Amino acid sequence: MAKKSGKKPAAELRDEIARSREQVARRVNRVRGEVDLPRKIRRSVRREPVPWIVGAIAVGLLLTAVATRRKKVYVNEKSGGSKGGSKLLEAGFVLGVLRIAATLFKPMIMNFVQKKLGSHTGRPPSIKRF
Repeated sequence: MAKKSGKKPAAELRDEIARSREQVARRVNRVRGEVDLPRKIRRSVRREPVPWIVGAIAVGLLLTAVATRRKKVYVNEKSGGSKGGSKLLEAGFVLGVLRIAATLFKPMIMNFVQKKLGSHTGRPPSIKRF
């Protein structure tokens, strides 16, 4: 009788190693497929585009609503919150008066400037011949 040793023939070991590599390769490919989020999302969008479009619109509206919110300012009536409004009204009144005055005085100012600069018309002085 021959003794059984724990050693296997080399060809059998090679086959076992090849099978193990194939199993590991299959498992790695499965794991890669499970963790490939961009590919999953693309596939989901192709299969069911309507929920994705509705979701994108909802997210856009939500972001727009958050971005355009106005800060509420509460004015205490006792602190004289109307001072800023009266200053603005006063400045508007002054600018209106200045505009009307400029319109009225423009012809007089132009006439004055023409008289003062009339001697300097930009033409070369005439040369006197003897």
